[in-house]
Amino acid sequence: MRAKARETLFKILFSSQFVRPVDKSFKNGMYKAGELNEDDVKYCDRILSLIEKHSTEISEVIDNKSMAFPETRIFPADKSILFIAVAEILYCDDVPDKVAVSEAANIASRYSSEKSASFISGILSSVIAGKG
Repeated sequence: MRAKARETLFKILFSSQFVRPVDKSFKNGMYKAGELNEDDVKYCDRILSLIEKHSTEISEVIDNKSMAFPETRIFPADKSILFIAVAEILYCDDVPDKVAVSEAANIASRYSSEKSASFISGILSSVIAGKG
């Protein structure tokens, strides 16, 4: 169960849209506040590294799949959630696609607007469909 880890990742990515770069002490403080275990921290570091390495590609994927408006205009909370889930779908064979979508929708339900969960699920379903 990586729900706490994904929620912590969301908070880190969300904050990174306003304050760059996210320094190590902030990230470690978020890990501590989220009460993450060692495996969760490794998972978070792996996802953050993948997002950093593939941010341009992930942005392009989101932009191509979002019919409503470009990735640059997506609400920051939704964008953070999408980056995590797209990274999992495209680069993490150990995370089932359905889990990535479900967890993303759960985070959106807690931290974003009423329509965000279905918006995010739609984009992610399109990403999965285009993957194969």
